[in-house]
Amino acid sequence: MRLGIDVGKVRIGVSRSDLHGMLATPVETVQRSKDAADRRRISEIVTELGVFEIIVGLPLALSGAHTASTADAVGFAEALVTEVGVPVRLVDERLTTVSAHSALRASGKNSKSARPVVDQVAATIILQHALDAERASDRPPGTPVEPNIGP
Repeated sequence: MRLGIDVGKVRIGVSRSDLHGMLATPVETVQRSKDAADRRRISEIVTELGVFEIIVGLPLALSGAHTASTADAVGFAEALVTEVGVPVRLVDERLTTVSAHSALRASGKNSKSARPVVDQVAATIILQHALDAERASDRPPGTPVEPNIGP
């Protein structure tokens, strides 16, 4: 099973794949923290679900350029790979939050009622895109994150 992660400034959306790696579904929204409680919760989810790989969304500008959010997601992924003990990959997530908001609006949710789940939906879109890309190319999606091994 794989986990999908949408890293935001305030919340982290979490999704999971089915056992066959065909379908992504939402799991929960984790509050960001400065004390690594967010990574500990994700580590608990990894253990609970028997996750063997984590896909973290890489927010790039439409031009492909890196932004402050890109650096935040990369930093989170680097810290996460050290903590969880399973491989972590970064996958381009351009427009996934926009797609998540659109999907929620189409289902009748307004911005306020969508706020608690929009990150989960974005994580689900990120993971589903990665699963589909891997099936189409027969190669792992994105870029592996290397653990930081001390100075």
